[in-house]
Amino acid sequence: MAIKDYLFTSESVSEGHPDKVCDQISDAILDAFIANDVKLGHADDSHANTRLGCETLATTNKIVIAGEGRASAPYMRKYGKHTIVNREALTEIAREVVRDIGYDQDGFSFHGADVEVLLHGQSPDIAMGVDAKKKGGNLGDQEGAGDQGLMFGFACRDSEEYEKGSFMPAPIYFSHKILEVLSKARRSGELPDLQPDAKSQVTVRYVNGKAVGATKVVVSTQHREATAKGKKYNSGMIKEMIAGHVTKSLPKGWMPKKASDFFVNPTGNFVVGGPDGDCGLTGRKIIVDTYGGYAPHGGGAFSGKDPTKVDRSAAYAARYLAKNVVAAGLADRCLIQVAYAIGVADPMSLYVDTQGTGKVDERKLEKVLSDIFPLRPTNIRRSLQLNKPIYKRTAAYGHFGRKPEKDGGFSWERTDLVPELKRAFGAR
Repeated sequence: MAIKDYLFTSESVSEGHPDKVCDQISDAILDAFIANDVKLGHADDSHANTRLGCETLATTNKIVIAGEGRASAPYMRKYGKHTIVNREALTEIAREVVRDIGYDQDGFSFHGADVEVLLHGQSPDIAMGVDAKKKGGNLGDQEGAGDQGLMFGFACRDSEEYEKGSFMPAPIYFSHKILEVLSKARRSGELPDLQPDAKSQVTVRYVNGKAVGATKVVVSTQHREATAKGKKYNSGMIKEMIAGHVTKSLPKGWMPKKASDFFVNPTGNFVVGGPDGDCGLTGRKIIVDTYGGYAPHGGGAFSGKDPTKVDRSAAYAARYLAKNVVAAGLADRCLIQVAYAIGVADPMSLYVDTQGTGKVDERKLEKVLSDIFPLRPTNIRRSLQLNKPIYKRTAAYGHFGRKPEKDGGFSWERTDLVPELKRAFGAR
């Protein structure tokens, strides 16, 4: 029997966290490559040129960009058997990301950091398995998966009354929201003494399987060393500064009643932060990116990967299907796993688990989902419109639980499959 009364904790990190700095640089490069394809008319199914697996490392005034890729000029061009990478252009992209986040400190600055670009051309052995096969001169749905692996999607109604239709677990949803509110206050000048690096952690109490409140809240936020009048900050001063913003990030009555259950900068000081305080790497916050540990993760990171790489696109598709199942009222929770082999279009397997909340047969649901939305990479790209420069915005505050945007951003959060799913099961 499933436990219905429990505590669960998730964490988030801000856009200034060192790992998130790296995720955003990798995804900004991806966006630039795709935007260039769009400009050149190379972003449709028959001419999509961008391939990218971009990793970024950031430490004290140093940024290293590495990986493999394929792009149109001016970012890359072929020279015989070799690929020439426009290192100057990628350097400027990285600097702009750091500037936008707000880093201009002695130990890490958008203009002072040394940027090293080690990106190289995509392996032809990978490309031959991924590029779509031609059928009668037209590209068919035979684009192979960009890697082997397993991906998960998840959605739930555990706290829908507070989340406004996000269908996300409450602990990760509100961990993100706290940091987004603080970031907005920092950027607007309302809290000018906060700095970009921050982390949050929320422990939620569940009663009868429903989220009812937060029992512990932790916020660690980087700050200036002293006030404008020269008085050095301590954790108590920072706590008083941000308390109101944290409270308004949570549903009414959720903020812990005891002051001792609200932790702010527990070490006592957080002046040195960002990549100067801790080395950052792309893909090191995959649980923050997904469901906060409330549901499984296949292991593959998202940022810096183009949509042929199913680590990313199939995880988006699995979330899309799971969210539509829950939104259609076919289950209160839905976990979907899909698995691939590199170079093979059709998935190796599809698994649906409604965790005891399903109102329909799960095996039939698997078949219906496969029929409604074939999980081949080409169909995922086309249906979710993933050949667009929409990725940098995903690289902070989670890839899921966001609102679909008019330009195609967060398209996997749509619930447009609900009518078809209801018809398939005779539901109203």
